[in-house]
Amino acid sequence: MAPRTAALPVPRPADGLLVLQPLRRKHCATCRRGPLPLLVLEEGVPRCLDCADLGHLVFLPRGDTALTRRSREESALSAVVVRFNRRRSRYERQGVLVEEAALARAELRCLADAEARRRRRARDARRRAAEDIRFADAFAAEILRLFPACPPDRARAIAGHASLRGSGRVGRSASGRALSETAVTSAVAASVRHLDTPYDRLLMSGVARPEARQRIRADVDSVLGAWREQNPSA
Repeated sequence: MAPRTAALPVPRPADGLLVLQPLRRKHCATCRRGPLPLLVLEEGVPRCLDCADLGHLVFLPRGDTALTRRSREESALSAVVVRFNRRRSRYERQGVLVEEAALARAELRCLADAEARRRRRARDARRRAAEDIRFADAFAAEILRLFPACPPDRARAIAGHASLRGSGRVGRSASGRALSETAVTSAVAASVRHLDTPYDRLLMSGVARPEARQRIRADVDSVLGAWREQNPSA
């Protein structure tokens, strides 16, 4: 028969006391209570948390790194809780024991941080919205400079559509952000193609996209040419 493998030594944390979640039924060597959900090994024998003077601590499961760190910072006394994983042959952290008042203070600190992050997200959203409005206005102004006969409402609609954040449209490209003539003209042509020609109907009827574009090219050029003319009423 092969010799039994020696049990792995219980790890000693560098940052506090150690408490075990036993895999087998254990009873306290002092008060004989049990089975114990948590225990402390003292001189090789198990003791319950009350007998180890840790009974006033509360358990905080692992998972929230910030809350765990702050709870231990706030707690004068704390302990790391571990359990042996047979499959991996190692002890793994399950959480910590901290003072209840310390946990409450740590939760307040985390809530304050969450509120600060919420306010920062709101500020960032307002800033991005203002930037988007300014850029859409600049895009519309450039449309009207290149196509002075384009109706102003249409120019604003084209600019808003082309410059929508996260859309991947031409207005969000590098050339679009630079308000290049090519990008602006491309956005206007796309609007004309979809709204002022039978292009969409051709696609829905099964006409291939290159063929559909070829059929309506003259219509697009006609509208763009008319919009490039100076507005007679200007």
